[in-house]
Amino acid sequence: MMSLYENIDIDFELKDARGQLVQLIHGGYSQVNVLETKMGVNRGGHFHKICHEAFYIVDGKVEVTLKKGELTEKVIFGAKDFFRINPLITHSMYFLTDCLMVQMYDVPIEMDNGQKDIYTE
Repeated sequence: MMSLYENIDIDFELKDARGQLVQLIHGGYSQVNVLETKMGVNRGGHFHKICHEAFYIVDGKVEVTLKKGELTEKVIFGAKDFFRINPLITHSMYFLTDCLMVQMYDVPIEMDNGQKDIYTE
């Protein structure tokens, strides 16, 4: 079965006695958000027509439901998972724990005309 998401490799990671540096990307995204969500919350339930959206889970666990046509896939992501959802794939998130994640879009979610590239099912 074809997966409705893509795992992404981080660019670079450095760990030493001082701590850790994780470089996720060095290009290709123009909007970056930090999202904190409490356990038990649902988010999403939408898709994008233009945006490719990527997520890096800093801490916590989230169950992501992905849908495209007749295909449905549920995946649990946790700390250090890095994944991308392509346009036209509906995604919903249920947070199994308090969660901190980085959210990235290849183009800004709000277009020049003020319209947002967010569409509900």
